[in-house]
Amino acid sequence: MVVSETRLPGVVIIEPTAFRDERGFFLETYHAERYRAAAGLPLPFVQDNHSRSRRGTLRGLHFQRTRPQGKLIRVVEGEIYDVAADVNPRSPTFRQWVGVTLSADSFRQMYVPPAYAHGFCVTSEVAQVEYKCTDYYDPADEAGVMWNDEFLGIDWPIADPVLSRRDQQHPPLSPEAATVLHRTIPG
Repeated sequence: MVVSETRLPGVVIIEPTAFRDERGFFLETYHAERYRAAAGLPLPFVQDNHSRSRRGTLRGLHFQRTRPQGKLIRVVEGEIYDVAADVNPRSPTFRQWVGVTLSADSFRQMYVPPAYAHGFCVTSEVAQVEYKCTDYYDPADEAGVMWNDEFLGIDWPIADPVLSRRDQQHPPLSPEAATVLHRTIPG
């Protein structure tokens, strides 16, 4: 397994070792002790999620206000551009983001620690994404930031994404919004 740090503290890219032969491949997509030792994943995972989306779909940017979730993201079909953004106004990396291409062919994963906003867009015809979470999803605790927020300036590989109604209504990460986040994000 190869673990690469990013410019955001705790956000890491993980490349599991895949064993390929004429039959196909085998890999461990998660092993608690190995991932803890190699990537520093400190929390247990309590919930697994799976989504399927078509080309151009953008999901995000999402986070939980008071029960933040760490997420270990991987793609089991297709390809996505995956993004973690620091939305914590008390953080030295506030308004910085990291993006990486994840695909079923590369087996690459990204770990997004609690309190970061997360989102992805589908760059293949179809993508199936699975991710493990460190806390349970609570719809009443959910929040989001506008996908094309000018204060974040994320360089998405698509210009006109397919968005859910909810994702269309996320606010920008303006100075006013940052004041509200300061009161709601723990730590």
